[in-house]
Amino acid sequence: MFETLKPLPQDPILQLMQTFRDDPRPDKVDLGIGVYKDDAGNTPIMAAVHEAERRLLAGETTKGYVGPAGSAGYNDAMASLILGTDNALIRDGRTAVVQTPGGCGALRMAAEFLRLCNPATTVWVSTPTWANHLPLLGGAGLTIREYPYLNRDTLQVDFAAMLESLEGAKPGDVVLLHGCCHNPSGADLDLEQWQDVTALIQRKGLLPFVDMAYQGLGDGLEKDAAGLRHLASQVPEMLAATSCSKNFGLYRERTGALVLISETASINQAATSQLLSVIRSHYSMPPAHGAAIVETILGDSDLTQQWQSELGGMCERILHLRQAFAEALAPAGDFSFIARQRGMFSFLGITPEQVRALREDHGIYMLDSSRVNVAGLNDKVLPQVADAISSVL
Repeated sequence: MFETLKPLPQDPILQLMQTFRDDPRPDKVDLGIGVYKDDAGNTPIMAAVHEAERRLLAGETTKGYVGPAGSAGYNDAMASLILGTDNALIRDGRTAVVQTPGGCGALRMAAEFLRLCNPATTVWVSTPTWANHLPLLGGAGLTIREYPYLNRDTLQVDFAAMLESLEGAKPGDVVLLHGCCHNPSGADLDLEQWQDVTALIQRKGLLPFVDMAYQGLGDGLEKDAAGLRHLASQVPEMLAATSCSKNFGLYRERTGALVLISETASINQAATSQLLSVIRSHYSMPPAHGAAIVETILGDSDLTQQWQSELGGMCERILHLRQAFAEALAPAGDFSFIARQRGMFSFLGITPEQVRALREDHGIYMLDSSRVNVAGLNDKVLPQVADAISSVL
């Protein structure tokens, strides 16, 4: 059965991780791996998470299953976090939220659900998009189409090209949008552009699918969700995937959610029953611990305030690093786009050969595409990184 299988090449990000670990240079800098890091280079556990876990360990009485939909308390809390408290969609029963194993689980269950609805479903994704979008959606059997998003010369959103391409979408096609902090480019739609995309989606009868993996790390919890909330208020149907890996720091706990919005409460009930059947046939039940942490934090006003303060500090740190990075690179060229972009990632717009020189000659690690994790910087290493980049340009 197995002897005919050929080894696959290692994932480039995982390969870069290993190369970085094997590099003995003490001044090496990792800008490749997409996790938040503090000034000490660590991915910390938030104090609010520590306290929530302490309470859970003291009060937890069972390790029983939570059911295919996950915890109702967590799902309700995530609905309010994503859509806003007292949202009419929630009040009217048009919204269902299910707990998933991370954002990846939400994306894949959405893809399986869409295939159940229509095996010929086509999903339009941005160029570029997060690399794992393609296997998660395409692996479920959906047809993938691409729309231009980032202008490689200006490293800004090519909005006119995006709209022109989506004019070719057919009724019932799905459009995947990044809610904020576009991965891998950092170039986001502004609210006016969200409104224009919403109008196109309405006019052409498309189904919006928003991936919201970084809420709170762009311009704050409310502003980061503004585009998604406007879209949700205008369309009859919608999907949204979210993750708690970044804004709660729960990377290894695999905590996510899938939001399903339908035209009426009765349609939503039927659709949710089908979605839960899909989930039951895959992983059956989601892991409980990470969601219990989030539910504990969002269910307690003091913990919520503490978490929001910590998240705000992370957001402000990223904004500071973006501004400082752009200024440090100014003598080498116009990198002002880094300060205008949001979230953890940006492209530098340099060649693979220059990226290789940075890695081999200076110990500065990033993807060959020149995507950097801005949150991997700190004020101490920033001059070193800027000087190295300037030397290879």
